[in-house]
Formats: sequence, C-alpha cells, structure tokens
Amino acid sequence: MTPTKDISHLSQRLISLGLRQAQSDKLKIDFIILIFPTIIFGVNLKIQFFGAAQTVTGSQHLLSINGKKILLDCGLNQGKRKEAFEINRNFLYNPPDVDVLVLSHAHIDHSGNIPNLVKHGFDGPIYATSATVDLCQIMLRDSAYIQERDVEFVNKKRIKQNQNPFEPLYTIQEAENAMSHFIGVQYNKFVDIVPGVHLQFLDAGHILGSAGILLELEENGKKLRLCFSGDIGRPEMPVIKNPVLPSDLDVLIMESTYGNKLHQVSDEVEEEVAKLINKVAQRRGKIIIPAFAVGKTQLLVYILHKLFDQNRIPVLPIYVDSPLAVDATSVYRTHPECYDRETYRLFINNFEDPFGFNRLTYIRDANDSKTLNDVKDPCIIISASGMAEAGRILHHLKNNIENHRNLILFVGYAAQETLARKIVDGVKEVNIFGDAYKVNAEVISMDYFSAHADQNGLLDYLKLNKPEKLKNIFLVHGESEQSLPLREKIISKGFSRVEYPKKGDGFEIN
Repeated sequence: MTPTKDISHLSQRLISLGLRQAQSDKLKIDFIILIFPTIIFGVNLKIQFFGAAQTVTGSQHLLSINGKKILLDCGLNQGKRKEAFEINRNFLYNPPDVDVLVLSHAHIDHSGNIPNLVKHGFDGPIYATSATVDLCQIMLRDSAYIQERDVEFVNKKRIKQNQNPFEPLYTIQEAENAMSHFIGVQYNKFVDIVPGVHLQFLDAGHILGSAGILLELEENGKKLRLCFSGDIGRPEMPVIKNPVLPSDLDVLIMESTYGNKLHQVSDEVEEEVAKLINKVAQRRGKIIIPAFAVGKTQLLVYILHKLFDQNRIPVLPIYVDSPLAVDATSVYRTHPECYDRETYRLFINNFEDPFGFNRLTYIRDANDSKTLNDVKDPCIIISASGMAEAGRILHHLKNNIENHRNLILFVGYAAQETLARKIVDGVKEVNIFGDAYKVNAEVISMDYFSAHADQNGLLDYLKLNKPEKLKNIFLVHGESEQSLPLREKIISKGFSRVEYPKKGDGFEIN
C-alpha cells in the first residue's frame, strides 16, 4: 500500500534509475519504455472512503481501476437529523462518474442513498444478490415514504415562518426509478462487471441476501483479490446460513462494529429472554422492542415462536407493528434457499411457517397500530426502527416509556446521537415528537440479537488468509472504541498494515 502522494516520487526515482542503467548498458531507450509499465505497475487500484469511516452508518467506498469507478454500497448516514440530511444530500464524488455500484445488502445504512445517487446522475448497473434486490424493492420505497413525510412535517413549520420549503432527499417515484438499475446475481457465480474486474458474492450470514463482495482485479497482466466484507454475520445464528470466509486475499475492507465485544451464546440468551418475558408478564407490564424491520424482526419472531412452542413463555399477544416488517417477512418466506439447516429441521420440514404462529399478529394499517395504545394487558410489541429515529416505535415509546412496569428491550446496535443510544446510555429524560418524557420503564440491551460478528467472528474472517499476502486491511463501519482494539488484535496476528481510514481518505495499491 502506497499513499497517493508517494506514487509520483517513487515513479520518478524508478524512471531515473532505469534511464541511468540504460545509458550505462547502452540499451535503447524505446526498449526501456516498452518494458517499463510491466515492471513498475501491476494492478493500480485506488480506494476512497466516503462513508462508514470511523462511524457505523452511511457505507460508501469508491474503487478506481482500469479507468473505471466502482462504488461499494451507497448507504444513508444516520444520526442528528439536520446534519445527516446534509451529509446524505451532498456526495463527495461526482455520481455520473461512477460506472458500477455493487451492493452488499439491503439495510438502509448500506443501500438507502441509492435513489439519491441515481437522481444525481448515476446511470450504471447495480449488482446485488437476488434476495437483496427483492428487499430493496420494499425498503427503498419505504425510505422514500419516510423522506417525503419528514419533509412534509418540517415544511408546515417553515411555511408558517415564511421560509422556503425543503425538498425530500428523494421521492417514492425516484426510488422506483432506481430499482430499474438493479441486477440480481446468485451467490458464488462470477460476473464481469467492468473490463478486468470479476465479481463474486459470498454469503455473509448477516441478513437475508447479505454478501461479502469478492472482486478479482486484473490489469497489465497482474491480478489482485479484494474483498469488501459488507456486514459479517455470526455463525450458528438462527434462520440464515453461516458466513462464507474469503481466502487468498490481497486487500480486505472489513466491518468492525463489534470489534471489542464478545456476544452471548445462543442457549443462554433464549433462557434469558424467556425469564424476562415471564418477569414482565407477572408484573402486568408490556415489552416494547425497537427492532430493524429487516433481519432483527424475523430473528425475534423465530425465537419467540420457538419459545412459545416449547411452553417456555406465557400465552400473551405478540404484535409486529411495521408495514415494512410485514413486507420484509414476505420476502423472507420467498427465499428458503437462504435458510440454515435448523430452520428446515424445526419448521420447514414440518410444514410450519418460521415467521408465523397463533399468538402473533402482523400490523400494517395505521388505525390498527393506534389501537395498541389502548391495550392494558401484558403484551410484546416489536416495531421499527431499531435506532428509534423514525417509524411507529416512536409512538410506542411515547406511550410506554414512563410506566415502570414496562420493559424497553434493545436488541441491536445503537449509533451515537440516536434516541436508542440515549436511552441505552441511561438518559433520564428524552424528547419524542418534541415533548419531554421521563424514562421510568426498565431498559435492557442485549447484544446477542445483533446480526454482526463479534471480535472472535471478525478475527475468524481472516483465518483463510496469510499475512504475507494480505497486506492491506481497512477497518470500516465501526466507532473507535470498537475498531482500534480490533486493529491491535489483527496486528498481533502478523498482519502489519491495518488502516482505520477517516472519511475522505484515499489509498493507492499496486
């Protein structure tokens, strides 16, 4: 790996040495010029990091090779709304210059800014797994709906104050336009995406359709293997298969969300969840679970189904209150090829739906959602979004967070500045829809439900690679308290060049 500013200096030195050698040996200069490129240059690759760099949202990494630009992911930045809106609206590169987009998976922090990219002039293909294409069909439309509603709410105030109205980041129509660029690719199939670049998707085991992006790059007769991990899943998690580990790499761009944590094991967590549900039900409280509509919700439903079948939790109603989760669960049902063996053994082989049972109600209609406010008896409400920044979960938090009998159960990562993070960090009072609410409910965070690999899983992702070959590792999608300890662990295993790039950093590799 050579920083950009050192390339020209190195090239000048080599040229000077080559010319002096040519003169001393009385070789022809045109012969030196003929062979010089194959001596000096192999694969000339530039990587620039424009999102999920020293943070966990807004994944965007730009590769330049063979005169082409390949964008890996195009996610939304999530956090303080005004700041995030500005970041998402303004690209740090020129969208029409991007030739190809390769998408690791459908989560909005990886896919959510695609309609805006197309809106600003990107006109190339978007490669993703078939399941990811199906999920994006509903998720990008849902994201656009949220963009439109948020701006509509803000503009009511702006118009009253004689201020110019905002435009949404993108509209539903623009999200639908973006979907015309998608091309579905099966796992493990090689596809030529630009001259000299071959793509292969490896199952990442994170959510349905998630993939590690393996690129075989060829230029000037030399080859280089690069992998972008996307989000790495956890082995032996329910529903989907284990991550496939990449091998023989030269360059790895790897997520590090839980780089300094170890997750609980499955059997212990199921028992802990059962105990929590029984405890809250005995005190006549509700369990409110902010959860991402895609991945987390299906995992929760699967586990609750299992506990219910085993008579380990009481008979109480369970509601999934999210139109997106309803649609996403339908997509899960149409891709059984992604399921693991346990899901087949427990449910599919017995002709049961892993994501449906008689105590579970999926809610799409807004009026049905509002009726949950009147439910007084113990129940479980699962609603999006997981970071409690938008969606129906805000209404459920508003109505339940001040009751000491209730439990707010967080089951995923909460980024800095989000409402979820504030509650998890123990803030005693929070603002919801502009009003202050005291946090009297019990608050518990369980990292087991995270679909991200922990430190051991991240280190395992490297185990099929040798330090003498894998000389360029970049840690992304992680905050410093997670990424930097992981960096030290990786270095201790003999990998000498492990970078933690800032937003806007660029590196040249050859």
